[in-house]
Amino acid sequence: MSTIKNHVQLIGNVGQEPIITNLESGKKVARFSLATNEYYKNDNGEKVQNTEWHTVVAWGKTAEIIEKYAGKGKEIGVSGKLKSRSYEDNDGIKRYVTEVEANEILLLGIKNGNTSAE
Repeated sequence: MSTIKNHVQLIGNVGQEPIITNLESGKKVARFSLATNEYYKNDNGEKVQNTEWHTVVAWGKTAEIIEKYAGKGKEIGVSGKLKSRSYEDNDGIKRYVTEVEANEILLLGIKNGNTSAE
């Protein structure tokens, strides 16, 4: 049960081209936004779409997979955990962020067995 204490699974679309950073250690880190959609009917019976945006961070081999195959608009599944951190912005104001740290990526929406990036 300890593996489900801080566990996130999302399926969505990559919001913009992932930002890939090569660290001095040779390790890669990928950062991107992921849009997930929820649909429901309002009181008038009209279909309503609600989009949530999530910031995703991936390291090492997972970042390499994202760099090669997960471009803007691509549908992917992400499995990982929530991480919170704080930083000081350029104006000296302390900011807080919560991100999904991905440890597994599932490429979805692949047609005709084509696994290369579009």
